[in-house]
Formats: sequence, structure tokens, C-alpha cells
Amino acid sequence: MAKKIARKVVNTASKKKLNQRKIFVLDTSVILYDNQSIKNFEEHDVAIPITVLEELDNFKKGNDTINFEARQFIRFIDKLSEEHTLTNWIPINGANKGSFKVIMNEKVKVDAQVVFGERKPDHRILNAAIHLKETFPTRPIILVTKDVNLRLKAKSLNLQAEDYETGKIKNIDSLRTGSTTINKVKATIIDEIYVRGFVAASLVIKAKAIANHYYILKNANNAILTWYNKETDCLERVQKTAAYGIKPRNAEQAFAMHAVMNPAIKLVSIQGVAGTGKTLLALAAALAQKQAFTQIYLARPIIPLSNKDIGFLPGDMKSKVNPYMEPLWDNLKLIQNQWKETDKEYQKITEMIQQEKLLVTPLAYIRGRSLSNIIFIIDEAQNLTPLEVKTIITRAGEGSKIIFTGDIFQIDTPYLDSQSNGLSYLIDRVKDNPLYAHITLDKGERSALANLANTLL
Repeated sequence: MAKKIARKVVNTASKKKLNQRKIFVLDTSVILYDNQSIKNFEEHDVAIPITVLEELDNFKKGNDTINFEARQFIRFIDKLSEEHTLTNWIPINGANKGSFKVIMNEKVKVDAQVVFGERKPDHRILNAAIHLKETFPTRPIILVTKDVNLRLKAKSLNLQAEDYETGKIKNIDSLRTGSTTINKVKATIIDEIYVRGFVAASLVIKAKAIANHYYILKNANNAILTWYNKETDCLERVQKTAAYGIKPRNAEQAFAMHAVMNPAIKLVSIQGVAGTGKTLLALAAALAQKQAFTQIYLARPIIPLSNKDIGFLPGDMKSKVNPYMEPLWDNLKLIQNQWKETDKEYQKITEMIQQEKLLVTPLAYIRGRSLSNIIFIIDEAQNLTPLEVKTIITRAGEGSKIIFTGDIFQIDTPYLDSQSNGLSYLIDRVKDNPLYAHITLDKGERSALANLANTLL
């Protein structure tokens, strides 16, 4: 009798524990963002709608990062299911991990395709979550998707829906600006920097200084621009130095130029709204260092239409990518047009383009390569995922330098935001590394009209 009661207590406890475990339903957008996402739900279970596998099949071909993510996830699921049927719960590898299964197109009482009047993959994914809610009424069912509209549709059907939080910056306000203004600095300290070029950081900074952080030191009569050199533990002077005819117009631009031209700094991020000069400064500083590198790469991601590659566009490859690259050519022309066509500076840029010493290219074309002795500028980096940023940096060989530019509040891809994009991730994770510097440009310098739009519209 005692054994029977004990078994009943154990069974009741196990059932209670099971009911407390959540079932997370993953959307395609989550897997394309992170192919290891299935492992990140601790002891809870994960459901994969069959529609997600069908969508991943459309993404598996290609050389873009999302194609890599799709292939990696498919291989992982295939390995886990070697001795199982996908419609049964299969343990996820790892200690204290839950299980996963594939949810087929089951009939449900509340059909999302009927409710929204359209047969779409998103609505079939919603139906999979509704099916689980009807099948497991005592367990929390949560749809996880990076598609905001899908989350809203789920909530309209009384389904719990969340964004995928792994790798997301919790507090966007905590991201570094890269520079700090210190007021009421003793005149003797500023004078010493003007004379010697540096001063011990401890004389000015009381808290722990961040490697390669920039400081504007001020008093009532004077001011000076400096940066913190972690190796010497000193604040060193930063001057507004022109690069290939482009001169910084404010302190932050001077800091950005200094970071790109400092040979000790191998990784730079420049953040700022349109018109602040991010790409122009980076390109001008790169051209000024052309003798130190074998090539200059200027690239940007191409945001595809739906799941189509640029291959479906008409024309040869140059015709396909040129519209996406025009903003980069505009910056290059602005620098070149400072001189006459007969001037050697103008001709040198033309020569570099012809000899492919300077390449303007889609980002997808350099993936998979090992890049040594090059300076690599990645524009619109806010449209990259954290994995894409990591992949690019890991391609850097000896003697290379990488500059990421972008605006973390100007996202062009539907599954990223200011907290989950690769540029924000980089700024948050690599801070205080001696190889890295970041600067935020706040003041627009393109034109008074552009400033008006950024400020008031």
C-alpha cells in the first residue's frame, strides 16, 4: 500500500513538472537568425511546424548567411532524428534540455487561414500553435518569431507570442557613444597635452577608462580632443587631420578619422544617422592609407526581395548589383571630384578602380574568403545579423583592418531591430578591447536641409 501511494506521489509530481514546462513554437525567421536557437530554451520543449521545414527548403540554396543557417539547422535536425520519427518528441542534445517534434498540418477548431481569409505559410504556423494549445491545454504554448506582424496576429488569436531574445541587447541606451566630454579640466593639464601630446589618464579620469575611448577636455578658456591609449595609460592628443582632401567638421568626425587611421586599432565601428559622414570619412581615411594595404574593399549587404537572390534580376551581374552599390560610388565620386580629371589624385583613384586595388562590391561576394593586408569597410552594417558580423571578422587575415558603419535605428530587414542587429551586438560585446574603437556621430554635416529632415521629420 505504501509503495502504491509513493508511486502515485511520484507520478503526480512528474505530471506537475511536465505541465510547468513550456512548449515554444519556432517560426522560420528565428531559425534563419540563429540555427542553434532550438538549444536555447533550457528544459522546455520546442515545436517546429512542418511549414517551417518547407520554408527552410526554399532557403537552403545560395551563399548568403541565411542559406547557411537553413542548411545547418536541417543537418542538425536530421542528425537528432536518426533513430526517431519527427512527429514524436525527440530529446535535444545537451544537459537539462527539453525535446522537440515537428507539427504537421493538423485540423484545429479556430483556423487562422479562415480567420484571416488567406492561405499563407504564416497562418499554417499559427495553426500549429493553436493545435498544440488544444492538445496540451495545461501547458503554456508560446510562438517565438522575429516577425512583428506574425506576433500581432498570434495575439489576436489569444496565443502568447514573443520575440527571440538570445543575442539581443537588453538596454539600447547602454551602447557606447565612444566619446565623453569632461568639463572644468585644469588649464595646466590641457597645456601639458598641447606641449607634450599626452598626459597621464589618472590626472583626468577617476573611473576605469575604456580602451580607445575619446575625450573632449574643456575649461572656461580652452578645449582639446584626446583618446585613451590603454597600452600607455595616457590621454593622447587627437588633431583634426584631413584625409584625401576630406577634413573632419566636428569633434566626433575627428575621432572617427583618428580611429580608422590608427594602425594599432584593427576593428572600428561608426554609428550615426544619415548625413553624419560615416562612410565618407571611413573611405577617405582608407584612401589616405592605401600604401599600407594591398586592397581597399567597400561593401554593403544586399537586402533580397522575399527569399529571392539577385540572380532573378535582369541583366549581367554588374547590372544586377549596381543599383545597390550606388550610395558607395556616390561617396567615392565626392572624394574624387575635389580635383580636376587631370590632377594626379583624381587619376590615382581611377587607376585603383581599374587595377582592382579599390573594390566596391556586394558583401555576399567576399564571404568565405580569407582577407589579408586589406582595409575593409562594411556599410549599412545594421542590416547584418550578429552571426554575419562575426563571420566577417573571422575572415580577417594578418595586416587587415575592418570598419563597420551604419545606423542602428535604420533597419531595412524585417527580422532585425535596434537591439538584435549585428552592429549593436558588436558595439556591446567588443567594448574595452585594445584592438577596437567605436564612435557615434550625432551631428549631420551633409547639408542644412538634411539636418532639418533628421531633426524635425
